[in-house]
Amino acid sequence: MPAAMATAMRSRVIVAVRALLAGAVVAGIPAAYVRAQAPEGAGSGPATNAPPAFPRGPQAVREFLGLGPPPDPAAAKRGAPIYSANCAFCHGPLARGAEGPSLIYSELVLKDAHGAVMAEFLKSGRPEKGMPGFSTLSDEQRKDIAEFLHQQVEDVANRGTYEIKNIVLGNPNKGARYVAAHCLGCHSITGDLKGLGAKWRPADLQRNWIMPPRTGARAITATVRDSHRTQEGRVQQIDDFRIALEDKSGQTVIVERSADVVVELHDPLAPHVAMIGNVADPDMINVTAYLETLK
Repeated sequence: MPAAMATAMRSRVIVAVRALLAGAVVAGIPAAYVRAQAPEGAGSGPATNAPPAFPRGPQAVREFLGLGPPPDPAAAKRGAPIYSANCAFCHGPLARGAEGPSLIYSELVLKDAHGAVMAEFLKSGRPEKGMPGFSTLSDEQRKDIAEFLHQQVEDVANRGTYEIKNIVLGNPNKGARYVAAHCLGCHSITGDLKGLGAKWRPADLQRNWIMPPRTGARAITATVRDSHRTQEGRVQQIDDFRIALEDKSGQTVIVERSADVVVELHDPLAPHVAMIGNVADPDMINVTAYLETLK
């Protein structure tokens, strides 16, 4: 995928996600409720079942972002001191920009492969724009500079190589006391919490005990009453002017809101939504450490 096309695609995705989150807040539903619109089974699931939401692994990320072939680590290492001596004063020590622009987003860098374009460009430079040429460097040295720059791009787009380290760092005993005080009114150690530590990876475990995925049984539902009838269903959209429900038959029902329309929302995850803004970091890691012991 060409770099320009990949950039445009990423921009559209970012705008769409921001609009979705903003729309949820404007509509009167907290951002955490956006998950209510997910289809059955959406969201994070057990490690054995959850489909990846984004490309996984370095190569998949490179293909998604249109970055071309991976850099040669040995050449990038050779290129580091050459870049530092000739380029860092202008473009910064890691090519993020200084007196001159950042090279991480340079079209010239992004369309280069192993110095095929950059080596020739660096030989002559762009004197009319204040970019000197480096004709005294060998072709191999200029290619090594190119590989160093590609390595910097790789480091910025490192989500494919990011590894979640061990997050089970809390005190299980303190976590058990928190669960007993705050969670056992709805949950049971011998019921839905049994075996939880074996079901989820630690990172998923922590994310999902704080805010479980909104499967069908956890969807936000509503009872809507007016002077003529009562309607119930899963909330699809709600704002100050109307509410859209999916009824038992799967049909969408839209009710215009007025003074005589009463809306009662039913959220099975309301305690979790309230907890998100209040749970302290130590409690969070302690509970995760405790739940991890429930094998």
